[in-house]
Formats: sequence, C-alpha cells, structure tokens
Amino acid sequence: MKNYVWIILLLSLGCKGVSQEKEKETTEAENKTETFKVAKSEEEWRKELTDMQFYVLRKAGTENAGSSNLLNNKESGTYVCAGCGTALFRSEDKFDSGTGWPSFDKEIKGNVAYDVDYKIGYKRTEEHCAVCGGHLGHVFEDGPRETTGLRHCINGAALRFVPAEK
Repeated sequence: MKNYVWIILLLSLGCKGVSQEKEKETTEAENKTETFKVAKSEEEWRKELTDMQFYVLRKAGTENAGSSNLLNNKESGTYVCAGCGTALFRSEDKFDSGTGWPSFDKEIKGNVAYDVDYKIGYKRTEEHCAVCGGHLGHVFEDGPRETTGLRHCINGAALRFVPAEK
C-alpha cells in the first residue's frame, strides 16, 4: 500500500500543467529584445509623440473603439507609422470592419513585423512597425474572404495619413 502512495505522489509531482507552459512562452516572448533601425529612449519618444501615440506605440496600448479620426477616412493615400513615418498600409487595402478601428486586408510587405502576445490570456498575433518597433494592433483571420481573409486591426493613434499626390 505504501508503494502505491509513493507512486501516486511521484506521478502527481512529475506532471506539469499547460498553464505553466503558457507562462513560460509569455515570459520568453516578453524577454525577447529586438533591435530596430530607429531606436530612441523613452524620453525622446515622449517628446515626439502625443500622450495617446506614446501609450499605443511604446506601451502597446489600445485606443477606444471609434475614437480615431482615421476610422472613416476615405481619401486615397498611405498610412504611415506615427513614430517614424514608415509606410505601413495603403488606402486601397482599407475596409470597414465594423469594429471601431481602422482595418486593412494587407500590409506593405517588409514594413510590418509580427509577434505573439498572451496579454489577455490567449494567443494573438501582434503587429508592430518593423523600423521602430511601435505597437500597431493585431491581425485576425476574419477579414474579407475575397481578398486575403485577414483583418489588420490597427490603432489610429499609431498611424498618420499621407494623402496621395494629385
């Protein structure tokens, strides 16, 4: 009987839960350090960005749904990073997702980078500017089926709109 108790005890101590693995993945993702072409101190970013831009781009925040002045913008042009001016999305790839955030079905290749975050308890694909590392938003697989099927859900505060030249 004692042997059975010891076996059960050893088995229960040897098991590790899925939650431990998630925590490990989260910690590894958070400890990753990337280097970007445009690198500034927190103080330099604070001086150059508005409070909302700093919160979104540098602290991976999210603006309130429906609060962006770019949400209903229908002009032709390019959406660039509000931090460094890198071209990120084209107006012809913008669509009304009904979510309250500017949405695009594709990015300008090479200018948007991706990472995984678990900040709200499950896996999401985070998007950031490939040049300065500024947080843009997240990409989901519920976009227009007739194009890419992707929805790049982007904080308007992370963007600046540059109208097309006429």
